[in-house]
Amino acid sequence: MAEQQRPDRPPNNKKNGRPPAAGTGMRFGRGVFGWVLFIGLVIMLLVLLQQNRGQYRAVSWTDFQTQLTEGKVKTLTVEGDDITGEYVSPQAGTDFKFFKLSAPTGGSSQWLLPWLLDKGGKQTEIKVENNGNLLINLLLPLIPWLLIFGFIWFFVFRQLRNSAGAGGMLGNFGRSRHKITSKEHTNVTFDDVAGIEEAKDEVMEIVEFLKNPKKFQRLGGRIPRGVLLVGEPGTGKTLLAKAIAGEADVPFFSISGSDFVEMFVGVGASRVRDLFKQAKDNSPCIIFLDEIDAVGRRRGSGFSSGGHDEREQTLNAILVEMDGFDTNDQVIVVASTNRVDVLDPALTRPGRFDRQVYVPLPDVKGRMEILKVHARKVKLGPNVDLLKLARATPGFSGADLAAIINESALGATLAGKEFIEQDDLEEARDKVRFGRANKSRVMDEKEKIATAYHEAGHAVVQHLLRPDADPIHKVTIIPRGRALGATMTLPEKDRYNYSKKWCIAFIKMTFGGRIAEEMFTGDTNSGVFGDIRQATSIARKMITEWGMNERLGFVFYGEDENKNAMFDMGGSKDYSEQTQQIIDEEVKKLIDRLFDETRQMLEAHKDRIEALAKALIRYETLDANDVDRIMRGDTLSKPTVSDLLDREQGRRSTTIAPSQDNADPDIRLGPGTLPAPG
Repeated sequence: MAEQQRPDRPPNNKKNGRPPAAGTGMRFGRGVFGWVLFIGLVIMLLVLLQQNRGQYRAVSWTDFQTQLTEGKVKTLTVEGDDITGEYVSPQAGTDFKFFKLSAPTGGSSQWLLPWLLDKGGKQTEIKVENNGNLLINLLLPLIPWLLIFGFIWFFVFRQLRNSAGAGGMLGNFGRSRHKITSKEHTNVTFDDVAGIEEAKDEVMEIVEFLKNPKKFQRLGGRIPRGVLLVGEPGTGKTLLAKAIAGEADVPFFSISGSDFVEMFVGVGASRVRDLFKQAKDNSPCIIFLDEIDAVGRRRGSGFSSGGHDEREQTLNAILVEMDGFDTNDQVIVVASTNRVDVLDPALTRPGRFDRQVYVPLPDVKGRMEILKVHARKVKLGPNVDLLKLARATPGFSGADLAAIINESALGATLAGKEFIEQDDLEEARDKVRFGRANKSRVMDEKEKIATAYHEAGHAVVQHLLRPDADPIHKVTIIPRGRALGATMTLPEKDRYNYSKKWCIAFIKMTFGGRIAEEMFTGDTNSGVFGDIRQATSIARKMITEWGMNERLGFVFYGEDENKNAMFDMGGSKDYSEQTQQIIDEEVKKLIDRLFDETRQMLEAHKDRIEALAKALIRYETLDANDVDRIMRGDTLSKPTVSDLLDREQGRRSTTIAPSQDNADPDIRLGPGTLPAPG
């Protein structure tokens, strides 16, 4: 229940002179015509097949005479000596209604028609066909098959041949699916990239080289062949690549790693060769490979049979193309990934990717700059403090900060405001981190009381363990996301390492909710599963990875991410079963010891827990100042949301508006109090 923050127009090409692509209107009209023609052919097929659904059975002349005399024949068609007809109903023991036979020689011209009229009488409809229609009757059953083959040729073979061009019917599969972006078609520059100054400086050198290569070649320097952007998701790797396209006045080829992989073996390698060929023809230029780990994973890992699968052939093609550049090609490959540990060593060595640019999560100064960049597009109120928001968002990526600005703008718009206020930014921050507040959810009274004591336990432990623990930012029992309540913290600085004191304080804080809930309600619930997982995870890392246990010492017992999965299919460990048992014992021992210490701490401050829980039940949300006052023993006197609503309702029921001098001076809005809706 408690949450802890962790830390297109193509460019001018004078070399190939390619004509511009056809207009979208022409493609649209051609597509509509094709679909209309396709639907018409389907309807014709259905009609013809419906007309020719009858299966003619051959009958003898004797049986035909008997059936005609008995009135079982519905229609007859006479064409020379050939007779076809339809029974009134299927014959007994059979399922056919259509029949055919041939009359005795020469019968049609002398006695056949008068005989049929005499025997059939009025019960049978008789038609006489000319010999000129014989050819049509023979071709009519073949028309559906001719239409089917015509459809296959027109819509399949012809389309594949036209789209493949000179490469043949299936040649288009091997063509690269990259996008070409020029400086005129991107509005992202280095001014739009903030919070990652070191990474921006490194790629600026690449842009400078492309603009003035002779300046660097004067002393014999060689162009970097590849730049690998490494960082967590949302830190701005793709944005940095777009900024390179905006700054460098050269063609920019962008493609995703997954676009190389197809179901046909060898297609990915063919697309790589085609991409690099076009890049060399347009040099100087930049190739951007987004999410290169899709094809650049370590060879020989996983369950592949060897080096002949599609992904590894694609990787081999990339390796050959990057290492086969001439010095004066002036083609730079920029790739991005958040899993550099899984890339093949041959891909990351100097000579292919000469530089690895780490794009980190922004610090407080970087977050401030990022917020300023995104705040240009929105209207901010005079009370907005972006520095306070930057301090309140440690561990947030650039994408998270952009989402906060966007969510605050949406929230202010829905509230009918003219500009974004500080409370809109705070709500957006909590929404991005913890989820949307479920203010309409109706909680059971017992569940609400249990949640209040649970969050009060977290807050009291967090307050008592300062300065080892992070300062409290807000405590609420309003459901948000999957949690029924939350104790939010506001670190005073960015944390890049975790000290042992901080880890112990964090584990104790997770215990506070469970212990307080048991002390005051005599019961517990499943809402503590998040606290248990966090406490266990930190305790196990302290012992197995961070060397914070005397018995196990300075030895790494965690999982090796670089271990080859092909040779570790059984999940073997680098230590014995006895060591595993010791690890489990030490984790349990650490958790039990800290749990007892936390219980003793809360037993000595039961009155503070109860006071904080009652305040949460009354106000639902408390900020840091409210928590400090309660821990000092003061009493909160600010109005609740219900009081403000009642007061507003009383004002509306008064016929004469009260003057400003008659306002009640005893009721003041404290920090964090929600204003009355109006």
